[in-house]
Amino acid sequence: MISVRNGRPGRARLAALGAYVPERVVTNAEMQERVDTSDAWIVARTGIRERRFAAPDQASSDLGVIAAERAMAAAGISAESIDMVIVATATPDHLFPSTAVLLAHRIGARNAGAYDLLAACSGFVYGLAQASALVESGIARTVLVVGAEALSRLTDQTDRATCVIFADAAGAAVVTSADPREVTGFLGFELGADGAGADDLLIPAGGSRMPVAMAERPSDGYIRMNGTEVFRFATRIMVESTERLLAAAGLGIDDIDLVVAHQANSRILDHAAERLGLASERVYSNIERYGNTSSASIPLALTEARDEGRLTPGDLLLLVGFGGGLTWGSTIVRYEPVSGEPS
Repeated sequence: MISVRNGRPGRARLAALGAYVPERVVTNAEMQERVDTSDAWIVARTGIRERRFAAPDQASSDLGVIAAERAMAAAGISAESIDMVIVATATPDHLFPSTAVLLAHRIGARNAGAYDLLAACSGFVYGLAQASALVESGIARTVLVVGAEALSRLTDQTDRATCVIFADAAGAAVVTSADPREVTGFLGFELGADGAGADDLLIPAGGSRMPVAMAERPSDGYIRMNGTEVFRFATRIMVESTERLLAAAGLGIDDIDLVVAHQANSRILDHAAERLGLASERVYSNIERYGNTSSASIPLALTEARDEGRLTPGDLLLLVGFGGGLTWGSTIVRYEPVSGEPS
C-alpha cells in the first residue's frame, strides 16, 4: 500500500520526540559467559556491542511511560490534550487490557482513546501512519505514538541466535494538527506485509493457536528466528520500500537529509546505504549501544539523533521499519518540532 499526499487540507506534524532506555547495560562480555560466542563474533555479524535490559519490576508500559512523558514535555503539552494513545509493541504487559490503556492511565491522558498496535519491528511506522490519518481526517488533533518493548523477557537467554540481538527500550512521538500553509508534515507512507514468511520470526506460544498452558516446551514461549531468511527479507525490502515511496512522492534519495531505519543489524543498514547511494553520515545508527529494540528502535534513534545534533528542524526524514509478520513500512516526513522541542 502506497499513500502520498493528494492535496487534502490539514497537516499532521511530527512535533516532538522522547525516549527511555533501562539502566542495566549488558555487554558482549556478559553474553559470552552465557552462550558460546564472543565480542568479535557478535560485532561482526550484528554490529552490537551492548544492549539494555529492563529491571525485574519493569514491563513495556513502565518503559513507555517515561518515553511518553519526555515527548510530552518536549512538545509542551498536557496529558489532557491528547486525543489518542497508540502503543506499538510486540511485548505487551498483557494480552488485555492493552498496554496503551495502562500507559494512558499512568500519564493522565483522561480524554484519550487508547489501543495497541502489533506490527513487530514495523510498528512505529504503522503507528505514525495511523496518527497521521487520525489528525488529517479531523478525528484527532493530538496523537501520542509510543514504541515500547521488553524483548529480553521473551528471549531465550541460552539461544545464541537471538539472545545477543534483542533488548529493551521505548521511544515516543507527538503528532499534532498544524496549519498546512506552515508545515510540510508527512509526505507519504508505504506499508506492506507478507504472511508467507510468518514462521521466519515468531513466538509460537501465547495466543489462541497455542495457549501458554498447551505449550510442549518452555522454548515455545520465546522468540524463534530464521536469521538467514529474515536477513534476506530485510536487505531486500528496505531498499525496495524506499525506492517505491520516493518514486510515488516524486523525490530522489538526494532530497532526504537523514535516514533512520529500524536498528536490526548493522550489515542491513550498510547494505541498504550502498544500494541507495547514501553516504554513511546520512544514515543514523545506534545499534551498537542498544541492539534490536523492535518498535522502539526508530523513535529511540530519532531522539538520540536530535540530542546529538544530527537531526535539526526542517530536515526531511526517511523512516523505514521491517520485521516479523513479515511486515514493512516507510514514511517521508519533515521534522518540524514545536518551540519547546530541543534542537
